[in-house]
Amino acid sequence: MKKINKVKIKINGKNFVIKPKMTLKDVITKYKIPEKKVAIELNKEIINKQNLRKIKIKNLDNIEIVHFIGGG
Repeated sequence: MKKINKVKIKINGKNFVIKPKMTLKDVITKYKIPEKKVAIELNKEIINKQNLRKIKIKNLDNIEIVHFIGGG
């Protein structure tokens, strides 16, 4: 069986390569995304932030991150 040594993902439409077995929390930390001010969608499903450490990122996953901006 062939061992996967890199995982290709998309974040907001841009391609990235990460290490295998990273969690969604690992990805957010790696790219310095402010967790408290964003909504996170993984493969068109909104993610509960309490589950970030439980979700393993797989090859070709698509992550969308929306930042909240205040205003009047």
